[in-house]
Amino acid sequence: MSKDDFLLAQNVCCVVNPCAARNKWQRRKRLRSFLQKNLPGEVVDIELKKEEMINLVKEKSLKNNVIVAVGGDGTMADVLQGIVDSGRSKDIHLGIIPLGSGNAFRKSFQISRSLKKALRVLAEGRSREMDLIDIEGKVAGFASVGATAQVTLEKLRHRTQGLLGHLLASRIMLSLPPKEQEIELFDGLNDNGEHFDRKKIKAKVFDCIIGKTNYFGYNWKAAPKARIDDGFLDITLLEITGPKYYLFFPLIYFGLFQRRQKHFKARRMIVRGRDLPLQYNGELLGVKDSFEFKVLPRALKVICPAKKDSG
Repeated sequence: MSKDDFLLAQNVCCVVNPCAARNKWQRRKRLRSFLQKNLPGEVVDIELKKEEMINLVKEKSLKNNVIVAVGGDGTMADVLQGIVDSGRSKDIHLGIIPLGSGNAFRKSFQISRSLKKALRVLAEGRSREMDLIDIEGKVAGFASVGATAQVTLEKLRHRTQGLLGHLLASRIMLSLPPKEQEIELFDGLNDNGEHFDRKKIKAKVFDCIIGKTNYFGYNWKAAPKARIDDGFLDITLLEITGPKYYLFFPLIYFGLFQRRQKHFKARRMIVRGRDLPLQYNGELLGVKDSFEFKVLPRALKVICPAKKDSG
């Protein structure tokens, strides 16, 4: 989408999560005033529960061709779900204004944390198609089965949220054992590029990372080999222990450790085990004995910088 195309777009809705980043929208009056003056189209800033937010975005997606998410990764999860549930995802252009604490989703598209730069992207950027992950009806740019999902569950049990809450919850990783997982992949590629129709893997996995976007949480490059539009799920298996995870975490954080782990691409994937926790977009989906994933190719369009902008 060119600058002129975007500015002439008749139907734009900006969906604000006023509770993102500990009520940043509500606490900082100057920031709120600045965004209210500069955000295009209709601005909706109602405090809503998760399902209410998804339904709001679904409704707005039926009437608009541009949806702008103003919030963090939790907001992004709800906006993605609402757009897909509307049945118009291939017609929607998604804009991103990072107002949360993590904002990992925007980093895969080189969208700056600077609100002024992010607003400029809306006016001057281009649209890029991206795939999404479908997890039994829930959509995501990133998911994992295992230790990081267990940390997400632990974080929900405590009052401390944000980065501090995540760090406190992550202490349980030291005592978490790898879990037996049976992973079935369909229509995929080995790490050497060799195609396979079906592959079964049995392994003791500490964390199974499924990515379309590269980043998770606080700029953690969890899926360095993921490509947003290659038509495949990007799968990395960490077959390590909790203490080893802690020892190598700096390398894991920057995506270096993952490059030497078992890695596959597939269009569909089934993970089986016992009491497996799963998180998607940084939120807990649940604990089950099996999950099925499939790729939604080029599911929507994201408004990105016309040229790479520093984040």
